[in-house]
Amino acid sequence: MNDKKDQPSRHELGIVVGETSPSKVTFESRRPVSIGEYVILTYEKGNVLGLVERSFIGSNALGDNICNYEEAFESKQVALENRRDKSYKGFVRILGYLDELKKCKAIIPALPPEPGTSIYEATAEDLQTIFSPLGLQWIRIGTLLRNTQVDAKINVDKIVSRHLAILAMTGMGKSNLVSLLAKEIAKINGTMIIFDYHDDYSTLEIGSSMNLVNAKINPRMLQADKFADVIEIKETATNQMHVLREAFGTDVKQRKGEEFWTALANAVDSIADREKSYREAAAKVKDKIDDAKRKFNNILDPGLADPLALVKNGKVNIVNLVELTEKQANITVSYYLEELLDDRKKATRQKKDGGRMTGSNSSTGVSSPRFPAPVLVVIEEAHAFIPKDEDTDTKYFASKVAREGRKFGLGLVVVSQRPRGIDSNILSQMGSLAVMRIVQQDDQMQVSAASEALSKELIDQLPSLNPGEAVFAGQWVNLPAFVRADEVRERKIGGDQMAAEEWKQLAKIKEISKESTESYIPPGYV
Repeated sequence: MNDKKDQPSRHELGIVVGETSPSKVTFESRRPVSIGEYVILTYEKGNVLGLVERSFIGSNALGDNICNYEEAFESKQVALENRRDKSYKGFVRILGYLDELKKCKAIIPALPPEPGTSIYEATAEDLQTIFSPLGLQWIRIGTLLRNTQVDAKINVDKIVSRHLAILAMTGMGKSNLVSLLAKEIAKINGTMIIFDYHDDYSTLEIGSSMNLVNAKINPRMLQADKFADVIEIKETATNQMHVLREAFGTDVKQRKGEEFWTALANAVDSIADREKSYREAAAKVKDKIDDAKRKFNNILDPGLADPLALVKNGKVNIVNLVELTEKQANITVSYYLEELLDDRKKATRQKKDGGRMTGSNSSTGVSSPRFPAPVLVVIEEAHAFIPKDEDTDTKYFASKVAREGRKFGLGLVVVSQRPRGIDSNILSQMGSLAVMRIVQQDDQMQVSAASEALSKELIDQLPSLNPGEAVFAGQWVNLPAFVRADEVRERKIGGDQMAAEEWKQLAKIKEISKESTESYIPPGYV
């Protein structure tokens, strides 16, 4: 078969060999091929696009049957003199007809290509329309890893409506990718909320588009059980829980500021006076309250208005959780998710009603939504907030957002270095994936189970990815792609610590300080 005349602008790469199928073929290549390269085959009704998912280099002379160094050395000489010795083999997954893929339609040929079919290198022109479409919803993330002249774009509409998981080992570029999304969403005046558990994003420099929110908790808005978690009363301390539930009533929760704490302490004292068997427990509860006021004075604020009011439309909102304990952070994130989902439901109903709700004094008696347009929420350290084997408040509401958010314009992004630790039901509802280097087999299995778009061959390549490189799959891209993400230079921290350099500088400062002290001559001692 000679189809070179149909490929005037493409370079022939190899020839299909062996048994073929409509979805997979093997070819012998002129040169070593990289995993992630795109190729073109011409058969049946036209040009067909394929993705190289596996690649091998073999040698007849230097096979597995060599037993010692001397034999290997002699075989090497034979291999060098024999031009036919090396075999560059590639394994290709058929993705569909090229022209149909450019229209976002994946149509696989009914018949497999015949052995002997030529394989060509896909050109930038072949790939541009597929991986770098035009439109406001398509934002640039980087370039194709093996075709760097082609921009890699993602569909932000699909993230908001179908959710996204960003998964990788520590240091592989998860936070950089989130920062890149934030930077690009800020350009189109999108509303984004990042729950920042490790203070990774507070120095992201995107000008007036960023809104930094220091997370606080208004105890008056909590149920007694959640307030107990916040002030660190254990669930097993049943007497203390009884006292707190009795004291944490409506009268107390109506007080604001310092009056709240006074009213709560008085209510605990009343229980101690009224129920003698709970005096010891009441004393411990008062100690817990006093400790919480002292330890979490900058976090617990009974005078705080609705925390959601601090989040701004059309901004990238960084909710800093760094000063909160894990339980406090969990309660905070769950509160935001619950309120955001309710707000977006309200906004959707208003839109369906033709925008008749105009304020808190509307005929319906319901206040206007805070967020009239879609919102994208990012949960860092997702394995801690939505764990696999533990029920948490955030897990409950994240599950609701994953199920219902697409209908109401509330998108969810989960970010983690431990996919195996994330609740599988929530992870499976992430319609898009950005997967960077993952070595642990348990993590790879969890990722594989979460998405049908990632083949076993692609999963097997995850350990070979370098920092900043990722496999994109799912609904936010037209086709699975190996991508090199752009580096966000506006982000000032988040990389590895330069410990040795900082220790060296500290030693210099100490030495200078010591010399200054020793050279000092007090007045009168000349």
